[in-house]
Amino acid sequence: MITSKDNEIIKNISKLVKSAKRRKESRQFTAEGVRICTDGILSGYSPEIFLYTDKAKEKYPEDFSKIANAAKTCFEVSAAVFEKISDTKSPQGFFCVFNMLDKNKNLNTIDNQSVYIALERVQDPSNMGTILRTAEALGVDGIILSNDCCDIFSPKVVRGSMGAVFRIKYSIADDFCAYIKNLSDSGIITYGSTPVNACDIRTVDFNGGVMLIGNEGNGLSAQALDCCTVRVSIPMNGRAESLNAACAASILMWEMIR
Repeated sequence: MITSKDNEIIKNISKLVKSAKRRKESRQFTAEGVRICTDGILSGYSPEIFLYTDKAKEKYPEDFSKIANAAKTCFEVSAAVFEKISDTKSPQGFFCVFNMLDKNKNLNTIDNQSVYIALERVQDPSNMGTILRTAEALGVDGIILSNDCCDIFSPKVVRGSMGAVFRIKYSIADDFCAYIKNLSDSGIITYGSTPVNACDIRTVDFNGGVMLIGNEGNGLSAQALDCCTVRVSIPMNGRAESLNAACAASILMWEMIR
């Protein structure tokens, strides 16, 4: 049982929770909560470390056994120690450290019969988590991320995605515009979502392709839009000038797959 907040394991886990750089360097990320930890196991991940409180073990005995049997190392921790690593307001007492699996989608496998979304500079972890969750629910084949998006493995994204982060295929583009231009030049239809000089998305006959969605405040960059095959917009009534990035992404994905 770990009772000290200064325990080396606890200090390392705290760094994983707080630092995207640490997660990237270690190729590890964290998940908290009964459902998310269990979902990770069901999705093919085996926890490197499983931390739990005695109260949680008693409250969720079946889930405890499932996670503990899959984990390489298990530690009971005190309530005070769990609060140090927890990133939630109401901790459930289950916490896992996972190794990242390689979910990168190879560029050569993208075609016009599949549906992808490409996110440029999406910064809000809540938006990212919702987009991942919706993408999985709608059957989107994969996600392309610019390298200045928020960390797909941040605790808030993992939690907000409701486990989709364990399963969705993704690719991180070091040069986002070059990546999109390469797709367009190879015959893949790329759609840039923008309210400027764009056609009504309801008039587009989708049959796969890649939909680009931009930053929460500024939308897609001019450079990214210039690389797209087609520009599309979501018509809005009233005085609304824009939609939340996650809401817009949900509408765009739905139009592509329906």
